[in-house]
Amino acid sequence: MDALDAKLLLLLTDAPRLGVLECARRLGVARGTVQARLDRLTEQGVLDGFPPRVDLAGIGYGLTGFAVIEIAQGSREEVSAGLAAIEQVCEAHATTGQGDLFVRMVARDHEDLQSVIDRIVALPGVRRTNTSLALTTPIPLRVRPLLERIAYDDTKSK
Repeated sequence: MDALDAKLLLLLTDAPRLGVLECARRLGVARGTVQARLDRLTEQGVLDGFPPRVDLAGIGYGLTGFAVIEIAQGSREEVSAGLAAIEQVCEAHATTGQGDLFVRMVARDHEDLQSVIDRIVALPGVRRTNTSLALTTPIPLRVRPLLERIAYDDTKSK
């Protein structure tokens, strides 16, 4: 990834509905250059689509919880499949450290969260969970600072 790739991704981060021609105009490059870079970034898995960012509280899921899950040895795939079947589980990461999986989940209220936790604990292979609630999100998921670093940092090593 070079500075132009990063600038293109920054542009699309700010205005995901821009067309290729408008991106080319704003970046001062040919339309074919933008299209080729988008194709390459997509092929490499750097760019995986343009979904809208949905405010979870806005659709009724205002409670966010994080669970560290300890699982039985050799059961990661089975537990992961079970977690994927729970609609309120937004993401899960296999981790090192205290637990084996780190899970972000959402709920409508505390009662709904309890039912999500109950479903997780009931999964075959789950040994123990430790859940924390998010009170606020002072830094939401972001990639902008990383893209800006690539786009504008002339001192970076390749």
